[in-house]
Amino acid sequence: MAPILARLWRSWPARIAAVSVLVLGAGAVTLTTRGGTAPAPMGEVLPVPVSVRPAGDISYTLAPDAAVHTEAGSAEAAQVGAYLAGLLRPSTGYALPVVQDGQESGVSLLLTGADPVVGSEGYQLDVTEEAVVIRARTGTGLFNGVQTLRQLLPPRIESATAVPGPWTVRGGRIVDYPRFPYRGAMLDVARHFHPVETVRRYIDRIVLYKINYLHLHLSDDQGWRIAVDSRPRLTEYGGRTQVGGGPGGHYTKAQYREIVEYAAQRHVTVVPEIDLPGHTNAALASYAELNCDGKARKPYTGTDVGFSTLCTTKEETYAFVKDVLGEIAALTPGPYLHLGGDEARATPPERYAAFMNRVQPMVAATGKTVMGWHQIGEPEVRHQEGRVLQYWGRTGADPLVAGAVAKGARVVMSPANRAYLDMKYDEETVPGQKWAGYVEVRDAYDWDPGSHLEDVPASAVLGVEAPLWTEAISTEKEIEYMAFPRLPAIAELGWSPRATHDWTAFARRLGAQGPRWAAMDLGFHHSPQVTWDGQAG
Repeated sequence: MAPILARLWRSWPARIAAVSVLVLGAGAVTLTTRGGTAPAPMGEVLPVPVSVRPAGDISYTLAPDAAVHTEAGSAEAAQVGAYLAGLLRPSTGYALPVVQDGQESGVSLLLTGADPVVGSEGYQLDVTEEAVVIRARTGTGLFNGVQTLRQLLPPRIESATAVPGPWTVRGGRIVDYPRFPYRGAMLDVARHFHPVETVRRYIDRIVLYKINYLHLHLSDDQGWRIAVDSRPRLTEYGGRTQVGGGPGGHYTKAQYREIVEYAAQRHVTVVPEIDLPGHTNAALASYAELNCDGKARKPYTGTDVGFSTLCTTKEETYAFVKDVLGEIAALTPGPYLHLGGDEARATPPERYAAFMNRVQPMVAATGKTVMGWHQIGEPEVRHQEGRVLQYWGRTGADPLVAGAVAKGARVVMSPANRAYLDMKYDEETVPGQKWAGYVEVRDAYDWDPGSHLEDVPASAVLGVEAPLWTEAISTEKEIEYMAFPRLPAIAELGWSPRATHDWTAFARRLGAQGPRWAAMDLGFHHSPQVTWDGQAG
């Protein structure tokens, strides 16, 4: 591929256009779009399902007078039904009433009759000529089945305005459930603040690929983003800055609750992170007593790390931490509180361990489970029952993590050179960083969370998470561009059986997402590793 054409191909932000064929020379990648009218073959979705049984030439076409039928008397099924109808109405123009009668007609969402193997998050999806029936044991399972149905419908189903059908789904049966219970995405709102609407839209993007945890990095050197009643200067002063000197911002408690509720309606659990004892300059600037010398630090808008620390020998610090964690826990119904704990280079090792040994029980006292970056697994830090380490290293072995696992810890896998969505794709990527190397979509896909670290068995792996740090990410379009197409790759690692892992098959299914993302107005990286729209070049 000629250099100039290569730059055009990978230009940021890349967009799929409604073109017929773009040929960049003999043997080059070909990009085609089909207008988003063709339904996907049964099972050709992301993440790939556990079991797919196509039914020959059978198909179901959604009729203008169709309804969404849900389990009679079930509020959770009705909620999923309302969500599905809300997705389908804009593009189809159909009324799609939601009827709680338990009928197997039109599109049905039922909490009876699913194969028991689906568990609490899985589903069974049957498509006949008469109906699409999704069965599950929980509302979460129904919701996950709806995400598969979305992808089985033609891509134009994602349009925000009415477009021509037909709205056909190919026949067959899918039985599906996740490999790991934790499938996360992290959004750093501390380095660059991102408002509620951006977070809501990000949630809507990630649930399409069955992501079920949203980790929010709420505090760092550059800004404090969540209101704490007992410490108002954290946001009044510490929330006014961000990388590069912009205005910053923060979430009120009402806004944070809105995010948590919006996520819960989409079966996503929010994990709040208050990074301690390092990455705390915004707090140190807000309250002088958190510094050992009693002098408030200046606000910071750069991107260096490892220079800040709470004064771990002062009782005022522990009163502060207890108040903050207590208020955050009270706002958060999910099971986890993330303590950060990484890059605390300014904290002496013995003081780091003493700090964590006092703070971890504070988390437990709120009724939450400790999460932290894998540095909290230091041998001198006592094991807290149920705690979860998040691994972000770049190696295939880490004695610190293995030692913590031997004591009972579990691990969420986020290796920076595989899962960090803020890493540049290649040398021509505009936003992002490259300290962990370039991470193209195949790098994000071709690894196994269950065997990535020596001496850490798959049984100790809680799941995977794709962090998106924002030192160099300031807009929503940049978030989209860096997350897609790599986030679906991480999502498939978290959901699908290891036996289904195959780059060629994944790349084909990923390429077919292009018209869908175009219909969603989602800007993404047109990786040259993928033949977009599934057409041969």
